[in-house]
Amino acid sequence: MTPEEIAKLPYRPCVGLMLMNDQGQIFVGQRNDRFEDAWQMPQGGVDKGEDPRDAALRELWEETGVTGDLVEIVAETEGWLPYDLPHDTVPKIWKGRYRGQKQKWFLMRFLGTDDQIDIETDHPEFTRWKWQDPERLIAEIVPFKREVYERVMEAFRGYLR
Repeated sequence: MTPEEIAKLPYRPCVGLMLMNDQGQIFVGQRNDRFEDAWQMPQGGVDKGEDPRDAALRELWEETGVTGDLVEIVAETEGWLPYDLPHDTVPKIWKGRYRGQKQKWFLMRFLGTDDQIDIETDHPEFTRWKWQDPERLIAEIVPFKREVYERVMEAFRGYLR
């Protein structure tokens, strides 16, 4: 696909989840489709007609095994934050229908214990996970998502320790 063709594509509606523990650290998972360290917070598509909050709780469960009763939604971004995929990736993901994603982000406080996190889900997204200090988060994130993560950090800064 040419850059001009890609620029005409829409963004895929998606939710992003910043899961924070009681120490103020953020959940990140090692992507299962990358060979080098490439960490990200849970995220996923919003189904047609689905409320973004419902999508966020569904994606949280699908990717981490954490159920809605183990979190408190603390905040959400005012609007949708878009990001573009690298051009060479566009034809390979979502059948080339989207240029990237527009994300509604939710900050959630984790009320459970680490043993209640289970990334061995029906469709695993992560090979491993850890709690990351907020000030170190951006440096470990997949490079093409860093700008949107910086915007998420700014939106939720007042809630982070």
